[in-house]
Amino acid sequence: TISCLGCTGCPSIMAAAALFASLAAASARSLSPVPRSAVMSSPGRTPAARQGTASATSTTVSSMSRRAACATLGFLAATYATPVPAQAAEADPLVALYFGAGCFWHVQHEFVLHEAAVLGRRGSEVTAVSGYAGGTKLGDSGRVCYHNPQGIADYGRLGHAEVVQVKVPASKVGSFSSKFFSIFGERGYRHDPQDRGGEYRSVLGLPGGTKSAHYATVVAAAKESPMRLVEGRGDEEDTLADRTVLVMDSDKFPFYPAELYHQFHNDFQGPPYGSAYNNLLKTLYKAGELKPTGCPDMI
Repeated sequence: TISCLGCTGCPSIMAAAALFASLAAASARSLSPVPRSAVMSSPGRTPAARQGTASATSTTVSSMSRRAACATLGFLAATYATPVPAQAAEADPLVALYFGAGCFWHVQHEFVLHEAAVLGRRGSEVTAVSGYAGGTKLGDSGRVCYHNPQGIADYGRLGHAEVVQVKVPASKVGSFSSKFFSIFGERGYRHDPQDRGGEYRSVLGLPGGTKSAHYATVVAAAKESPMRLVEGRGDEEDTLADRTVLVMDSDKFPFYPAELYHQFHNDFQGPPYGSAYNNLLKTLYKAGELKPTGCPDMI
């Protein structure tokens, strides 16, 4: 298994390299990853994470890391994939799931790549969206917001965690659950243990929670993982120390989209993800799939 992005979840993307080799060469000439120094650091991140930003330099396509190469190939595969026939979609209805494992920037990128590799989604077809879930409270006007100087509807104070929602065919719930558990690796640690607190706890949300018709599929996907599943009650503290994944009933603990600034954002754990990834924000916004949340935003 070829490892990329620090996990083993990209073999299908690497396999697509042979099919899209000629496209990759053409795309590489026009794809320029955004220097991390040009991205505003987000309030609330740890000093260690922000220090990583200062030391980063612009990465050219000719010296792209395996991480950036995986991203490029993933988007090429998605761009030229064959759309799923409408009748097939009707026979395999979509299920909205959400996943939390530390900072949502990294988690969103992982699931965008998985959508591209497994479902052949491209552009506005991508459904992985960063947001918040798992709390029992809402701010005024039903808002849930990132940390902000005004203290408006702060997601941490409201008991929510950072998550990424993705809408997948019912037959692929197992694949996306397995992808989620792979993020923790063999030791059961999330990718950014320096970010601590209930906002970064590990959660998995699906309609019905542990009583969902899809829960057995989730349990099966977790068997090869060191993580243990526990029914979520809401407002929990961090799960970093005990390798727990809180299973949330998304009907009771719904998903709230994050601000535009937090969509398709580079994280601070490695090189930038590249402009093809970052530009999905504009693509989904123009398509009406992303909208302002009413929260303070930095865009």
